[in-house]
Amino acid sequence: MSEQTITRAQLSEAVYQEVGLSRNESAELLEMVLEEISNALAAGESVKISSFGSFSVRQKGQRVGRNPKTGEEVPICPRRVLVFRPSQLLKGQINAGQEAKA
Repeated sequence: MSEQTITRAQLSEAVYQEVGLSRNESAELLEMVLEEISNALAAGESVKISSFGSFSVRQKGQRVGRNPKTGEEVPICPRRVLVFRPSQLLKGQINAGQEAKA
């Protein structure tokens, strides 16, 4: 199982090929979309992309963790974390891809 990361450059190239904008316009469009998503999440809003999934920010409270090497208890500060929930359509596509490989 090979793990490959899709980069911004690859996404921009895909927009260029599918939409027909120039490479620069495709890169700018991608950056604008990603920035809009980032700004909405930073403001505490959720972002839903139809047929893909939803992104939201969740608040995690303070808790006590443990250093696995020493066993020492360490407080973990409260923080906000990004949560992604895939749509049923995306889950179906992923599971169909797994069945085809088997």
